[in-house]
Amino acid sequence: MSAVGPAPAPDEELVKNPEVVAVRPSVRSRLVGGILLLVVGAVTVLGWGLGSGGGDATFRFGGGSAVELPDLTVPGTATPVLLGLLVVALGVWQLAVGVPRRRQPLVVGVAAFCFIVAFLCWAMSGGGPGAPAASIDAVRLLQLTIFLATPLILGAMAGVLGERSGIVNVAIEGQMLTGAFFGALVATMAGSLGIGVVGAVLSGAVVGLLLAVFAIKYRINQVILGVVLNAAALGFTGWAYKALMQTDTGAYNSPGVLQPLPIPLLADIPVLGPLLFRGNIVVYLMYAVIIALQIVLFRTRWGLRTRAVGEHPKAAATVGIPVLKVRYVNVVVAGGMAGLAGAYLSIGTIGPFTENMSAGKGFIALAAVIFGRWSPVGAMFASLLFGFFAALQTFVGVLPTPVGVPGSFLAMLPYLATILAVAGFVGRSRAPRAAGEPYPA
Repeated sequence: MSAVGPAPAPDEELVKNPEVVAVRPSVRSRLVGGILLLVVGAVTVLGWGLGSGGGDATFRFGGGSAVELPDLTVPGTATPVLLGLLVVALGVWQLAVGVPRRRQPLVVGVAAFCFIVAFLCWAMSGGGPGAPAASIDAVRLLQLTIFLATPLILGAMAGVLGERSGIVNVAIEGQMLTGAFFGALVATMAGSLGIGVVGAVLSGAVVGLLLAVFAIKYRINQVILGVVLNAAALGFTGWAYKALMQTDTGAYNSPGVLQPLPIPLLADIPVLGPLLFRGNIVVYLMYAVIIALQIVLFRTRWGLRTRAVGEHPKAAATVGIPVLKVRYVNVVVAGGMAGLAGAYLSIGTIGPFTENMSAGKGFIALAAVIFGRWSPVGAMFASLLFGFFAALQTFVGVLPTPVGVPGSFLAMLPYLATILAVAGFVGRSRAPRAAGEPYPA
């Protein structure tokens, strides 16, 4: 008779069974992914390479750093051709043997990098052979990317936490707008930007609590509920802006702006210093949120329970996990994250609140959640991609491109990539199984 030890704890048993096993992609995924890579490579070679103006391209690495790296000048035609051929080689590899799923994000990242660098070379090549090389400051481009992506990243973190708990947070837009309004209002009335940040977080958490109560207790359709909360936030902040802030700007809408806080020594590192270590307090809080959420979701007992609740709440309840408590806490915390994003929109950038200043950024953050495959790190990179193309519109407008590039074309690319990701063309992308499904209270 064999000895039988004590049964493992429910959470320990779940830890021993990883959710994803590294396997080769299916034949369909391999073919579709390989064809897409070949198409991207062909566009890079033919469009950005052979279609260039023939001039050279210069990448500068300044960004206000005390120590600037030397400029990098490359051929405007040969460089895109070589980068495009690299993407074609990745497509052939995918068609021939298939890239393992765990390496697919790396392959997609390399292909995106080659496409973007080739496009920048093309955009700077319009002067023609023999003309002075056009230049672009890569560090300043990335600085603007982080500036534009910060509220998207915080909103995406809110979306990831909510959906991992089983609640679809369509109300990110409303939480951000409410946070922007109360951040400016509270900072002005209290005479403190720090208190304004706290007010923004708390106001976002209140909207998150409303979402939790109606979605969890009353089991209202979460998508419809999110749209209603967004409309309510837009209406309330618009009315309050006209009733209070426009009538007495000095008393209600003159908060000031959070100033950059350079980190000693780190801020002087070439390239990385200007990019990462010269932000304001909200930027540093964003770093903390990303790291904390990644660790909590995948390295703690609470994160394990959150993922269990988002995948199979009934099974989670049978092993003693308080499903409703987990969902309430996470949705309220997620609302606070989106409120922090709102604080960045107002007192973190321009100071005063303006009507509808979120301008759809909450929905872009929701798209980043999907593109990032419901992962904090993935959603962060997806948000940076959206921010990068938004920043690129500003820089490309002053470059001697061989052909005029409409800003709407650049704005379209991240959404196109999101559609491809959701369709599974660049690997399997699946939402938490219980996302949007009510659980009996």
